[in-house]
Amino acid sequence: MPGDVTVDVVLPCLDEAEALPWVLRRVPAGWRAVVVDNGSTDGSAEIARALGATVVREPRRGFGAACHAGLLASEADIVCFCDCDASLDPGLLPGFVREVADGGTDLVLGRRRPRGPGAWPAHARAGNLALALMLRRRTGLRLHDLGPMRAARREALLDLALTDRRSGYPLQMVVRARDAGWRVCERDVPYLPRAGKSKVTGTWRGTWQAVRDMSRVLADEPAEGAR
Repeated sequence: MPGDVTVDVVLPCLDEAEALPWVLRRVPAGWRAVVVDNGSTDGSAEIARALGATVVREPRRGFGAACHAGLLASEADIVCFCDCDASLDPGLLPGFVREVADGGTDLVLGRRRPRGPGAWPAHARAGNLALALMLRRRTGLRLHDLGPMRAARREALLDLALTDRRSGYPLQMVVRARDAGWRVCERDVPYLPRAGKSKVTGTWRGTWQAVRDMSRVLADEPAEGAR
């Protein structure tokens, strides 16, 4: 990986005080952690700042709103995204970044492989599978997961003009990337039991709301417009 490539890791955060120390310790040295506080009431922002992270506040609730605020705040060549709940290890991201920096691919996605009981509840896995199959029909991409761990070049991501600000954001990124002719690949990553309760897929109701949010994205047309 070229030594002059800069990297930011965007970490959307809503009440993740318990997980933040573990997550931030595992961000590779020399990379900037951008914690996007999406309305936490447990002191997450203060903890992240004390641990050396850049903290961005995004008052509009929504996973996509937090992710996009982090992307807009980034100044690095390559931007990574990772959940902030200790279910995914940001220490695995250098391999993703290397593939993008070397020009082998444009977007690397982490394919979650559950480790331990409760790491990936059945309802969440079923929802993810349904979306992966719909995505395959829409784009031809033979992906198995639409997980949140990923890496791509910042300017290219901005050019996708992503508009979803809810849980459809990760899917919209893949759909628009494919429509733009990007090379997309996935790499296996361990998926650990998260710290605390999931805000999106912790229940059947939450999972299927996320599926509905994301399925609407599959009818999305490539958009032009401001970042």
